Amino acid sequence: MKDFNFDNELSGKIVLVTGGTKGAGKAIAERLLSAGATVAISARNRPEEQNDHLHFIAADLSTPTGTQKVVEEVLQKFGRLDILINNLGSSETVGGGFAVLTDEQWETTINANLLAPVRLDRGFLPQMIKRGNGVIIHIASIQGKLPLYDSTLPYAAAKAGLINYSKGLSNEVSSKGVRVLTVSPGWIMTNSAIRMMERIAESSNSTVEQATQSVMDALGGIPFGRPAKPEEVAEFVGFLVSPRAGYLTGTEYVIDGGTIPTI
Repeated sequence: MKDFNFDNELSGKIVLVTGGTKGAGKAIAERLLSAGATVAISARNRPEEQNDHLHFIAADLSTPTGTQKVVEEVLQKFGRLDILINNLGSSETVGGGFAVLTDEQWETTINANLLAPVRLDRGFLPQMIKRGNGVIIHIASIQGKLPLYDSTLPYAAAKAGLINYSKGLSNEVSSKGVRVLTVSPGWIMTNSAIRMMERIAESSNSTVEQATQSVMDALGGIPFGRPAKPEEVAEFVGFLVSPRAGYLTGTEYVIDGGTIPTI
């Protein structure tokens, strides 16, 4: 195997991380930056902590206009894109099951979680194929296989669609030099998740640890005993986009601490 410089293995690579201002997206952007890449991030709002080494693009990727803005700005500024991390994901639907979900809530969720990656792939793939080189990572979710029907059914359905689409896309473009992979995390303990645990603890007169355990129990348990850290997801993504993973394509990787109870 060729000797790689693990400390600077992405030197010269241009990367885009969507939803890259917080949570796992922020950790992924910082991880790839530390590997020597030039990294752009996109989100609707500027990050609370500004990192001058990350090129920020303000855009609502749930709309065709927003995705087109990101594609045009990246290609105009950098001339190409080598690695696309479709990390953006959101679910703002209310609890209560299928009956309370409106068409607008379904459409908004599918636009953000499925059509945004589809549109960005369509915008960046031609130049990757032309150069015969590129990596696309779709960040899905274990909800693609383990839906929480009472609260996030549209999100789960969109992520299931993303997993299927990612596999189909890999079959089409892998022979043209572009690797396409899916990463499906379970529960990640982001800052927003920590704040949610604090709210649950306060409302239920319990500790944050007890609130965390109650959520893990609702998921059916996490055999590893805790949620993932954003940095753990980022580290794996850093490996997948590196030359060390050059033969990997068309595969879904689950990072859930053993949450999904089947093989």
